[in-house]
Amino acid sequence: MTASINGSAPTTTRASDNISSGVEFDITPIGPTHGARISGFDIATASDSQIAALRIALAEHKVLVLNDQHLDDDQHVRFAARIGDLTAGHPVWDSGADLPAEVYSLDSTDNGFADVWHTDVTFMPRPPAASILRPLVLPQLGGDTNWADGEAAYASLSSPMQRLADELVAVHDGNREFGYYLRHRRSGKGNVWDGEEVTGLRPVRHPVVRIHPVTGRKALFVNPGFTSHIAGVSEAESRGLLDAFYGHLTKPEHIVRHSWSLGDVVLWDNRSTAHYANRDYSQRRIMHRVTLRGDRPVGPQGHVEPFGDESGHWWAAESKSVG
Repeated sequence: MTASINGSAPTTTRASDNISSGVEFDITPIGPTHGARISGFDIATASDSQIAALRIALAEHKVLVLNDQHLDDDQHVRFAARIGDLTAGHPVWDSGADLPAEVYSLDSTDNGFADVWHTDVTFMPRPPAASILRPLVLPQLGGDTNWADGEAAYASLSSPMQRLADELVAVHDGNREFGYYLRHRRSGKGNVWDGEEVTGLRPVRHPVVRIHPVTGRKALFVNPGFTSHIAGVSEAESRGLLDAFYGHLTKPEHIVRHSWSLGDVVLWDNRSTAHYANRDYSQRRIMHRVTLRGDRPVGPQGHVEPFGDESGHWWAAESKSVG
């Protein structure tokens, strides 16, 4: 099915209906709840109104695939900057002096894998709102990326599980993935994130259910990559709850998958999705990512204090040994 963004009056509450007159490109859904292929859109010549329409389509469809967009790093950064404010490429990782500071390079020859379900940089108080990824080098086969729809996952939970999830707070910790790298390969001096140099990765708290600031919809906002535990419950309860949420989030009906080609550009909304890159290849794979600055997650209970005092709990001693 192909849907067209045009100047017709909105008749539903779908975000993609609220498009100003005179904007047109085609949207072909990839999955029943998320994912869409955009055609009739050229990054190099896109108008301001088309960029505004793309922002709305991203919030609505969560994952957008654009083909035949052959960009260099500077063009990639300029395109992202038209959509929103940019972050550093990563809070910790150094992608090299030859790349713009906004670019995060994932090179399979330098451990640039993402074969665990995660949402980008949730271990910071303000995770990125969205990510924009493109391939530079691809294996002949393999290396697909999968996205899970956190909104569909939440909506399909039973009512009692929804009510429970609405009340919960989770702790996200980047030390397992990046703590050693920050301390030993960067001597405790990371990149500038939200105006401050990152010198340590203090675990942060986010609501388990996040309310999208554009659509108002709820999504599960936990991920195996960076969520360490549920706050305020026992270790056994935390593991049981997270296992249930992860298993539900990554059910096949909540997932879309993309097979990459050179020239592809994929945008996704980090406020409502998690993703996983298949590690099923032996040839080199290089991807470059740019991320848009986000806001503090808001849940049904409102804002959560990101740095709650959790000293003395079972997880405090465990987190000190990570990394």
